[in-house]
Amino acid sequence: MAEIIQKDGTWTFDGDAVRIVPGRDKGVGLLRQTLGEVVVPLRALAGISHEPGRKAGRLRLRLRDGADPLLQVTGGRLPESSDPYRLTVDADRTGVAEYFVDEVRNALLLDQVDPGPADVYLLPGPAVPISVAAGDGTVAFDGDRVALDWNWTTEEAKSSGGPREFRVADLRAVEWSPSKGLENGWIRFTLAGAPAAPAPKYDPHTVELFGFKKDPLMALVAAAVAVRMPHPRGVAVSAEPAPALSKAPVPELAASAPEPTAPEDHDALLRRLRELGDLHQGGILTAEEFAAAKQAVLRRF
Repeated sequence: MAEIIQKDGTWTFDGDAVRIVPGRDKGVGLLRQTLGEVVVPLRALAGISHEPGRKAGRLRLRLRDGADPLLQVTGGRLPESSDPYRLTVDADRTGVAEYFVDEVRNALLLDQVDPGPADVYLLPGPAVPISVAAGDGTVAFDGDRVALDWNWTTEEAKSSGGPREFRVADLRAVEWSPSKGLENGWIRFTLAGAPAAPAPKYDPHTVELFGFKKDPLMALVAAAVAVRMPHPRGVAVSAEPAPALSKAPVPELAASAPEPTAPEDHDALLRRLRELGDLHQGGILTAEEFAAAKQAVLRRF
């Protein structure tokens, strides 16, 4: 097991998943604090990196496109303080961070995890029920129904119709956009069959965001709803956490022999060692990659 503990949070890797617990440092954003512990299964990872710095470096997890509903709805627009997959690392812990990176990379290589896009969500999304008040309204979601309520800043054209409520099954899309410069952000719910929506300020199915502290929390609501809708790649998902997927091979590491069926099968592990040796001799694996993968296999005996 590999673990790194920092003021920014704690990351632990047990060979199957990276467990992320946010810290209590002032630099930890409200979204990360509210989201709480996140468990990222190995099959959801596309990579990991350590970016060293003079005073502090960063560990970053890169998830497969489409694996996480939060990343899906935010589209790379979360501020760094709200990013759950970034960890600030003190300069004197660089060695620990690099060891952590090596352990995760070795596991990805050994298990031949496909870094390509996922067609189902591999993370369950934020816990429900969830309720957030920000901008000109409040959004509450219980796992099935979305409720919108308004406050004193809401335009009369929107608030005159009263609170709104609808089911996830009635939705065609949920979108989140952060405030940028002088432009307000929003969280918008588009119902199936609905005409083109008016501007967020007047749309009764949209909460307008003004750029205040709680705005990023609306991204959690959007993710909790999105994970219960059909995946963007066309595969329907349930409200329950996604089941384990079979591991697809990385093309350049594919071999004719099947993957070991169980870590305890020594014959299968020996076959895997021979496969790795063939890949190395064939020039597909570098000496460093071969040594790392070989050590990972030997640890399973």
